[in-house]
Amino acid sequence: MKKKQFETEAIRTQMERSQYLEHSTPMYLTSSFVFEDAEDMRASFAEEKERNIYSRYSNPNSSEFIEKVCKMEGAEDGFAFASGMAAVFSTFAALLESGDHIISCRSVFGSTHSLFTQFFPKWNINTSYFNINEVDTIEGLITPKTKILYAESPTNPGVDILDLEVLGAIAKKHNLIFIVDNCFASPYLQQPMKFGAHLVIHSGTKLMDGQGRVLAGITVGGKELMEKVYRFSRITGPALSPFNAWVLSKSLETLSVRVDRHCENALKLAQFLEEHPKVNWVKYPFLKSHPQYEIAKRQMKAGGCVVAFDVKGGVEAGRKFFDAIKLLSLSANLGDARSIVTHPASTTHSKLTTEERLGAGITDGMVRVSVGLEHIDDIIADIDQALA
Repeated sequence: MKKKQFETEAIRTQMERSQYLEHSTPMYLTSSFVFEDAEDMRASFAEEKERNIYSRYSNPNSSEFIEKVCKMEGAEDGFAFASGMAAVFSTFAALLESGDHIISCRSVFGSTHSLFTQFFPKWNINTSYFNINEVDTIEGLITPKTKILYAESPTNPGVDILDLEVLGAIAKKHNLIFIVDNCFASPYLQQPMKFGAHLVIHSGTKLMDGQGRVLAGITVGGKELMEKVYRFSRITGPALSPFNAWVLSKSLETLSVRVDRHCENALKLAQFLEEHPKVNWVKYPFLKSHPQYEIAKRQMKAGGCVVAFDVKGGVEAGRKFFDAIKLLSLSANLGDARSIVTHPASTTHSKLTTEERLGAGITDGMVRVSVGLEHIDDIIADIDQALA
């Protein structure tokens, strides 16, 4: 049968129907599952049978969510986590040993940076950073202990774009595991495995949910690497709850239509801000002025929901801007149906030093807007009056 389109897979990928022949997938709010007899129980724990045993290992709702994301990303297998950071930590912890080395783009989420700089060094795992415009320095950072090459694209919060094909080629040449955080794009806009990524991580809390309801994370990729992630996660217990998995699986049915509108609104806002007299600069991947515009056009379907811009007047002007916002939400989340504004330097990336923030492209006056699904005229009007 001909391969189905993205939108069809998102809607029609479902677990097997029960004896009740329900049209919509039910919730399996159970911690454990029963066995037919002693032999069934023994064979199940010996993994001679593929079946649900305990919801920390697998659950029908989690399995459906994982299957959908695997189809979207072109992956063989996956594991669903209680949060995006649980996915990041568990993926790295499953694959690394004491003495191993990570190479990462400097522009990463603040909590990921903290993981690399505050916690992994306790286990003798160190990280070297390359700047967004210095991809040519990566090979010089590789040591015999380097195991993972890691990147976000678009980056958080500066919405810079990395050439995933170039990174994939470097990883292949040096036999590194290439991991991409694809959260800002979603699998609808970008599939990093097409460009050589071995594993792809998402915070399902963002565009996958799309309405700010649940926390979730997921890692998908090749079977061999995912087996290691699964083994670690089965023991350590960061599994996604069945209820949240059910919510997310239903949310994926509308991912494409939601993201189309997010992108349409975000581009219009970016174009408006680019002409605004109180704005120093604007970054949005599908603006022609974006430094990596051509790369973005090559590897993404559209520019995503996040626009970054710098308010003239620095911190004080930024504070006045946020206090003047009326319609949009002041929150640290993104990918919500409701538009959100945040100040990365004082919130999501506040634990970084000034030098670290500037290295990641975060200025004191930077504002990150997660553009929602409200009418674009209302979004623009609120930002315009706040800038005034």
